Amino acid sequence: MAAIPVPHTIGVVGAGTMGAGIAQLACLAGARTLLHDPAADALERGTGHIRAQLARAVERGRLTAAEAQAASARLEPTADLAGLAPAELVIEAAPESLELKRGLFAELSGIVATDCVLATNTSSLLVTAIAAGARNPERVVGMHFFNPAPVMRLVEVVAAEQSGGRALALARATGTAMGKDVILAVDGPGFLVNRCNRPFGLEALTLLQEGVAPLEEIDRICRLGGGFRMGPFELMDLVGVDVGLDVSRSFYEQSFGEPRWRPSPIATRMVAAGALGRKAGRGYYDYSAGPYRPEDPEPPPAGSGDGLVVIAGSTILADELAGAATGAGWEVRTPSEAGGEVPFLILDCTIGEEPEAPLEGGPQAICCAAGSLGALDPGGGAVGFHALPPFASTALVELTRGPDSSQSAATAAEEFFHSLSRHVTWVRDAPGLTLGRIVCQLINEAAFALGDGVASAEDIDLGTRAGLNYPQGPLHWADTIGLDHVTATLEALIQERSPERYRIAPTLRQLTSSGRLGIPTGEGFFSY
Repeated sequence: MAAIPVPHTIGVVGAGTMGAGIAQLACLAGARTLLHDPAADALERGTGHIRAQLARAVERGRLTAAEAQAASARLEPTADLAGLAPAELVIEAAPESLELKRGLFAELSGIVATDCVLATNTSSLLVTAIAAGARNPERVVGMHFFNPAPVMRLVEVVAAEQSGGRALALARATGTAMGKDVILAVDGPGFLVNRCNRPFGLEALTLLQEGVAPLEEIDRICRLGGGFRMGPFELMDLVGVDVGLDVSRSFYEQSFGEPRWRPSPIATRMVAAGALGRKAGRGYYDYSAGPYRPEDPEPPPAGSGDGLVVIAGSTILADELAGAATGAGWEVRTPSEAGGEVPFLILDCTIGEEPEAPLEGGPQAICCAAGSLGALDPGGGAVGFHALPPFASTALVELTRGPDSSQSAATAAEEFFHSLSRHVTWVRDAPGLTLGRIVCQLINEAAFALGDGVASAEDIDLGTRAGLNYPQGPLHWADTIGLDHVTATLEALIQERSPERYRIAPTLRQLTSSGRLGIPTGEGFFSY
């Protein structure tokens, strides 16, 4: 197919926050932009907001006065839907009602030219269902922008069952002209990005329900341990707890009861109590007075290791811990090299392998990737720990103890990780502890999406980074962690928690079974 030119005239339906943002992008991209809203006051507000944003961009040096003036001149508010007749592309940003959107596309079908592409910005409805309301439904696509549209880098172009190649190509070309990273996704619940993000909130709510850690600590672990800009409860408050619950219910209904997407009773209670998040002044956090949480501290100063540390295992984490410990001044040996000398600490990083020599002679910390501490060391005196590779990027290590864990092991583990300039926090015992459990479920969901043909591996990682500000794409992160580590954590969750909720995506299991474990083997979700 020949290259599709960017539309000269773009219509936008809806002058609210999202619609105005899309219209701002369109006029800055050089298109004549026709903005419609049936409410006169909303149309006036939206138009005024766009022009104010253009003026602010001049003040900040992002646009010249001439560029802003030209963009403003290309913006034309229209009170009548018929005013969109010249458009070659119409993007609707109307409220999330299937009946409303279908009716809108049916009406537009009688106004615009037959080759005008109709795009919906829906985030929760099936584009296929919306397209059914249009004449020539092959011209209907999804163009899912992220809020705020002028700032967020991503646009998902969503292919409905009826979408034709020309419509998809025009939508992609338009997104690129607007300066966005464009990914192509197949129609389905949440498309790509919102689907892949489901475990971030749902697994955090499950951890809270199980009492693994308080919500403030879960968020702190995600920020410091995982590099996320916001923790899941902060994000749920920002989006709106009620909005998140509605999306969860929609996912659950559209999937006919997929256990991974089951809504949380905690969110249901929060909505019933009116604790809807920032917009209500109260959600998982209280926003009524002052900062809702303290600033995260800087990492503790690095100590000077003094003594022997024994590290068992051939995993990525074992190698990275050995390198960090050596850099901090510790003498690092494998179990077979220990030679009977009493170590300061023994770190068991084995996953599905037997240590090369007995682990004895000193306090122990066991990596809880392949199970909870209780399952891996029943009745033993060890403590548990968990951190995700790349270890250089984490500022926090999680620790856990059992009823028989020794104080000497707890003290030695804290001192060791502090010497590596890492915060430590104590959480309740579980496979993967907190961060490992959330991230492994994010990876698993991304692997399901890949196997279902929703998007390519490259687009999955780009979408989560650009649309959600993830520190890494989940599939590359999996290759960095090691697919054996990820699969072991999910297997443990199947054994100790729920076979249905944590079942492993076939694509992930196939890669692991064939020895394609990520970066160490040269191939995983990607080739290296």
